Parts: sequence; C-alpha cells; structure tokens
Amino acid sequence: MNDMTQEDLAVKIGVIRQTILAIEKGKYVPSLDLGFKIARFFEVNIEEVFVYDDEQEIIRPD
Repeated sequence: MNDMTQEDLAVKIGVIRQTILAIEKGKYVPSLDLGFKIARFFEVNIEEVFVYDDEQEIIRPD
C-alpha cells in the first residue's frame, strides 16, 4: 500500500520490519497504541486496522 516497503513503514511508525511482517501474516496483533499509529499514518479508521472475527473465538457458558 502507498508504494512503500515494510522497512519504510516500520521506520515511519517506530517499529522494526519484523513487526510489520508479523502483523501482515496475522502472527502478531498490534497494541492499541501501535494500531492508532498505523491508522493515522494511512489515514484510515482504527476499525480498518483491527478486524474482529467472532467466528474464531467461540465462548461457551460453563
């Protein structure tokens, strides 16, 4: 997105490239603070950074 590398984005939001890679692969959920930095950088709503999938987590009453 925006014609930049993972390294470019990492530098601009203050993390390492591996953090961006892990987020993209779904292996790491960014903190709320980092999520807001990403949302502000891309000028999108925070909901576009954090997508909740209620199908993955099923909570059953005891």
